[in-house]
Amino acid sequence: MKKTVTYSVVGRVNPSDRESGEKKFYAQSQARGEMGIREISERIHQMCTVTRADVMAVLTALEEIVSEGLQGGEIVRLGELGSLQLSLSGGGAETEELYTDSLIERVRVLFRPGTIMQEAINNLAFEKVPVKYMKKEEDPEEMSA
Repeated sequence: MKKTVTYSVVGRVNPSDRESGEKKFYAQSQARGEMGIREISERIHQMCTVTRADVMAVLTALEEIVSEGLQGGEIVRLGELGSLQLSLSGGGAETEELYTDSLIERVRVLFRPGTIMQEAINNLAFEKVPVKYMKKEEDPEEMSA
């Protein structure tokens, strides 16, 4: 059975041609809620014989271990769920010798889905819903399409 992802259609100006002001309309996923670590631990607890407190202890330790691994420059593999790795972006230098870490402007965490996550993504259905929020400069009439 396919899981359904909700989305809204929103108008956006082309970021590479902001001068034209021409908008195109794109899908934007709409969350149905949030699932925090306590909810995750409760769901895991219901699926197996481990207590909720034990699950919470493991998940809390996982947060620490994943964070330490990323800080140490490691790729963190979470089995068939996927992997996490740091990515750097910023300015360039004319030569390798002139490059300094001051040119690094942003550090992001990349998630690469594993087979279980990829299968989940590949088996989605979609449902259009109204926009939940919009930026102040956006016109609500232009948002609905």
